[in-house]
Amino acid sequence: MLQVAMARPDFVFVFATVGHEQQALLRSVREVTGGAPLSGCSGEGVITWGMVDESNFTVAVMAIKSDEMRFGNVSVNGDGRSARQVGRALAEETYRVLAPDSFACFVFADGLAFDFEPLLRAFEGGLPKDQRLPVFGGLSADNWISRKTYQYHNDEASSGTVSCVILSGTAQVAWGVNHGCTPVGTKRIITRCKGNVIYEIDGIPALEAIREYVEGDLNHHWNKLSLNLCLGFRLPQHLQTGYNEYVIRYMMAKDDRAGSVTIQSDVENGTELWITRRDKELMHEGLKSTTERITGQMGGRPPKFVLQFECVGRGRVLFREQEKLELLTQLQTRLGTALPWIGFYSYGEIAPISGCNYLHNFSAVVVSVY
Repeated sequence: MLQVAMARPDFVFVFATVGHEQQALLRSVREVTGGAPLSGCSGEGVITWGMVDESNFTVAVMAIKSDEMRFGNVSVNGDGRSARQVGRALAEETYRVLAPDSFACFVFADGLAFDFEPLLRAFEGGLPKDQRLPVFGGLSADNWISRKTYQYHNDEASSGTVSCVILSGTAQVAWGVNHGCTPVGTKRIITRCKGNVIYEIDGIPALEAIREYVEGDLNHHWNKLSLNLCLGFRLPQHLQTGYNEYVIRYMMAKDDRAGSVTIQSDVENGTELWITRRDKELMHEGLKSTTERITGQMGGRPPKFVLQFECVGRGRVLFREQEKLELLTQLQTRLGTALPWIGFYSYGEIAPISGCNYLHNFSAVVVSVY
């Protein structure tokens, strides 16, 4: 039973898994929180203080009341439009809740419906240059079913939409992001592609190029392979400071007939890439550097609350339950004690790198509002 020990909150974040009847779930939350504005989405699992839960029936709710922050939330339906059209529509809606003291933006988008990076660029481009904000969040998930995800906006649990929250006021935001992947081969070149589909690498079908890094039948082991091998794209030198040399892309689909793979951002012919693999030790080191970066940004001030967006590939498919809890405990205790903390396992994570907003895969994004 959800209980909120406060008057009607100013805002509510909700993350849940898809075993629940989504509309009924939101009705219950809205009733208990007095109809306060609400945003969030479905995930592969939820994260709170001292707990991760990747079962099919779990929900995490954060109710916030503050005299230092204001919250404005909007939602845009895809309605069959292109990712860029949805991004521009989101910018138009968001402009209505922007203020001179807005300091952060959170986005929760359908993890199956959108080629997200073009949407993000169109969204940023549709906002005034002096009001572009750091964007955080994640792509909604559905417990590895890859059939239907949900985005929450006030009373509605919808699919094919984008939910957006603008934070304004005197608070500030600090964040860190890491992926824990390392290259396993030399540089490769994309030689034929269209949008977010890669057809050829170094003049051969993309799947043939990837097969060079795999033992056994690619088809029989694709799910396991795609959770351990991913594509790394080198960042410009000026963006690598405090992050990593590569931004990571998950191969979300393959086409055996075309020999192609699909990722979650558009690419161009001639783009360099590296085949990369997961590394648990680098993940541990990355979470440590993340907390060091956040505490450094906060300058000794404590977090008011923390939001965490973690890749589905960093959950139960990679770590045993005890390992997950140990990682979470180490992360949380470095930032404080019993902090208000909420998050979810996503199909893609969103956070800036050196001031430039990016979509990430196989990553952990931790955001402290202080």
